[in-house]
Amino acid sequence: MNSPAIRIRRTRASGLEMHALFMGESPDAAIPTYVLVHGLGMSGRYMMPTAELLAAHGRVVVPDLPGFGGSEKPSRALTIPELADGLAAWMAAHDLPPSVLIGNSLGAQVIADLAVRHPHFVERAVLVAPTVDPGARRVSTQTLRLLADALREPLRLYPIALGDYFRAGFRRSWRTLRHALVDPIVEKLPSVACPVLIVRGGRDPIVPQGWVEQAAGLIPDVRLVTFPEAAHAVNFNSPGRLVEEILRFQGR
Repeated sequence: MNSPAIRIRRTRASGLEMHALFMGESPDAAIPTYVLVHGLGMSGRYMMPTAELLAAHGRVVVPDLPGFGGSEKPSRALTIPELADGLAAWMAAHDLPPSVLIGNSLGAQVIADLAVRHPHFVERAVLVAPTVDPGARRVSTQTLRLLADALREPLRLYPIALGDYFRAGFRRSWRTLRHALVDPIVEKLPSVACPVLIVRGGRDPIVPQGWVEQAAGLIPDVRLVTFPEAAHAVNFNSPGRLVEEILRFQGR
């Protein structure tokens, strides 16, 4: 199968320029739009294995959140609501329709906030390894879990992750993690009105099964799926299975 054509766009929204990749764009309103949101310290690059597969089924957009990847860096690390506001402003600038939002890790936190405060942008939400486990709200605990997960991810993820973390900077990543740890996602989830798919890797040390089961119990319309052999970055280590579940979630 040929790789989909990729278009790079830089757009200013809410005073910040955001970098994004567009694939499979179509004017047909019946074609779904997928927006993929990366996790802490990363860029949209590690979302690409999933994005490229989804491009056969609709328009796919992969933005870098403010402060990360190729997007402009604000003077300070943004909170989860501020990142969600930036994403909402960027979607509005591109006149994107209600979309299927797919986020990994901190990206799932951003989507949960977006779905509560800007619900008109979110047709469906796919929370892949959503953080933060409320029983582990310590930087030291999360750091140890991240290191444990690194040993379980494909080696080809390493150069992407190291490059993205270096580009974002240690201080920004650390302060964003602090914001993520105090984000009250447990209080937000009951107000998520759209259908939600939660996906967890069975070998994910960052997101325990007990936490995703708790999260699923808080959401009115939810489906929970676990991939037994996958680690935290399901969108990178198991993109084929993830896309199958997303399409099933959509009834396609």
